[in-house]
Amino acid sequence: MNTLPLRAFLLGLQEGIVERLSALDGRAFRRDTWTRPEGGGGTSCLIEDGALFERGGVNFSHVQGDRLPASASASRPELAGRAFEAMGVSLVLHPRNPYVPTVHMNVRCFVATRAAADPVWWFGGGMDLTPYYGFEDDAIHFHRACREALSPFGPELHPRFKRWCDDYFFIKHRGEARGVGGIFFDDLNQPDFATCFALTRSVGEGFLPAYEPIVRRRRDSAYGERERDFQAYRRGRYVEFNLVYDRGTLFGLQSGGRTESILMSLPPLVKWRYDWKPEAGSAEARLYSDFLRAREWV
Repeated sequence: MNTLPLRAFLLGLQEGIVERLSALDGRAFRRDTWTRPEGGGGTSCLIEDGALFERGGVNFSHVQGDRLPASASASRPELAGRAFEAMGVSLVLHPRNPYVPTVHMNVRCFVATRAAADPVWWFGGGMDLTPYYGFEDDAIHFHRACREALSPFGPELHPRFKRWCDDYFFIKHRGEARGVGGIFFDDLNQPDFATCFALTRSVGEGFLPAYEPIVRRRRDSAYGERERDFQAYRRGRYVEFNLVYDRGTLFGLQSGGRTESILMSLPPLVKWRYDWKPEAGSAEARLYSDFLRAREWV
């Protein structure tokens, strides 16, 4: 199986996204190329204290190892202990303006190998939106773009991947969604490698059309300390999910990945409060009542 075209696509995807985000912010991303002693490496592109993005990262990694980490074989126990190859692009953007939502996107491929056995491969990925102040037109646009990315591969995929996203990005110990969702898929290996690669490519290329119009619509919205304070509080939920549940974070740590690149997804400023509740009828309360609930946006 030739994975060179996949690697070339992922590197081009990272480069194109970083170039566009740099233009939106007006500041260049810092680039760190790293190697992993166990095999492989990657390039991390990071921006901090930008005009638009308070913190953001767009990472490419291509790593190999002798034993597939537990987080990657949890749904495929028969593959435990196999050698592996994994590559992907993962990004998280934390804007400064509380009216611009945080966003996450990831596309990846795993290959598990064993002597005298055929390689086992699968794709995964998706994207999801985490607003601090909810706007229906933003959520509708984002979900519509997700649907368009999947539509060439069958009308049944978007409802399925949308539900999967709602279920996955749910903070169980809080009993609430992380955001308004999007799409999520994993263990994708049917009908064949070429089709799964094409679908994953469409999702990756669909990120900027899904997110950039929202950024342009909200980036100049006026805000004050109240909005920044609520943003910091809600960012705490993002931290809790990523450190407790996120498979990508767990895989990176379990596989001996580069810690700085794995934890670049965490926001720069966060607050926690004891048993805090938003004021009834406020914009903050509306986020909980109208947006942090699974619903059909398109």
